[in-house]
Amino acid sequence: MPRLIRFNKPYDVLPQFTDRGSQESSRKTLSDFIDCPGVYPAGRLDRDSEGLMLLTDFGRLQAWISDPSHKMAKTYWVQVEGQPDRAGLEALSKGVELKDGLTLPASAHLMEEPAMLWARTPPIRERKNIPTSWISLTIKEGKNRQVRRMTAAIGHPTLRLIRYSIGTWTLEGLSQGSWEDLEVPRVPGRPKPSGLPKSRTEKTVPSTKPNSKKRKSPPEKRDSARRKRKT
Repeated sequence: MPRLIRFNKPYDVLPQFTDRGSQESSRKTLSDFIDCPGVYPAGRLDRDSEGLMLLTDFGRLQAWISDPSHKMAKTYWVQVEGQPDRAGLEALSKGVELKDGLTLPASAHLMEEPAMLWARTPPIRERKNIPTSWISLTIKEGKNRQVRRMTAAIGHPTLRLIRYSIGTWTLEGLSQGSWEDLEVPRVPGRPKPSGLPKSRTEKTVPSTKPNSKKRKSPPEKRDSARRKRKT
């Protein structure tokens, strides 16, 4: 049976099962938390980000979740430096210009500090004279480090980034560093073509049945044949 699990990734954990950087590296990976042979991440979550990751051993499901063309909504809790004003939030919602293009319309609003928030190790850097605030940001695309670049573009650098949801899957009831099995959804497939009209460009195969009627030669050819016989 296919398997799908959700995992609450802690800060500073690589979103993979092995550390290809060095054999003697002490960096934590998914293998420090998850002992499920054969499952792989459906999409990534940066090392310095926290929160929801989905993993599966079903290739079609993995592709369906991670493929940006499906535009599966992802919601992030973002702690930023300062407090964005209305214009900044509108810019996030309508799209901000990044080096790799304009971001798609998103949903952005200020929120209270999450009630289920856990302590981060190490804690974020804080400046005495600059307050912090939280934004709920929902996007439907996956540019590299997109959320961090979006908040920086409106003048509010990201201090802490937590992915709360992917599609209908959320972090609810899942403590930091823990994982659990989920019900595997039905993956939409491509419908099989049936009863489709024949394309105008489609060529018909000529019949191999012999023609019982003998074709008559045109009058010009018959006259020419008679003249040759007379000579």
